[in-house]
Amino acid sequence: MSAFWEDPNWVLAWRNTTLEKHIETTARRYPRRLISDRATSRHQKAIDPQTGRLLGYARWVLPDSYATTSEGEPTWPEALGPLVGPEEEEEIKRIAEATPWNPDNSSDPLDNNISKIKKELLAKKTYLLLEYLAVHPENQGKGIGTLLIQSGMKEAEKLGLDIFVLAFRRGWGVYSRAGFRVEQELIQDDSMYGGDGNYGVRFMIYEQPTKSEV
Repeated sequence: MSAFWEDPNWVLAWRNTTLEKHIETTARRYPRRLISDRATSRHQKAIDPQTGRLLGYARWVLPDSYATTSEGEPTWPEALGPLVGPEEEEEIKRIAEATPWNPDNSSDPLDNNISKIKKELLAKKTYLLLEYLAVHPENQGKGIGTLLIQSGMKEAEKLGLDIFVLAFRRGWGVYSRAGFRVEQELIQDDSMYGGDGNYGVRFMIYEQPTKSEV
């Protein structure tokens, strides 16, 4: 959350709260996300080996047809979310549902435009989807985001999949350096919602090199 809070356009959706409160709320709700859609969701985290502190996190989504291997085993098993028992699962869901989630939805028309383009692009081809990437501001510029991206790229290479990511401005550089290209760009005026008038996203794709390029 600290990483996303650096994006003034993103913060517009959470103008009714503070970063500290949002972190607290997310910490109570996110365990439900970690155990949801376990067949296709994959999670990675970068940890400081000395302190155990979380430095960065990535969430990937496999296409349904790639969720298991030909032997019926989960694909990318080391990135599977935690497996919990029924009682723990119910408690995780109870806490999440009891925790208020109060986004400001006034700028939803802008996000609806983004979602429309994303849906159209994802309908054209099967991708490994990089759904979420964040590195704590204190640890940015150290290559952590790049390592998380490259780890997913290795898995995508094994599967023969290209990668799709919806990238906000602060991520454009790291994705470009990793070899992603811009499939489409959308710049919207968000000033009527209190933004800086320059709400920009890029729909970016990493394509597996052809044999002649390798």
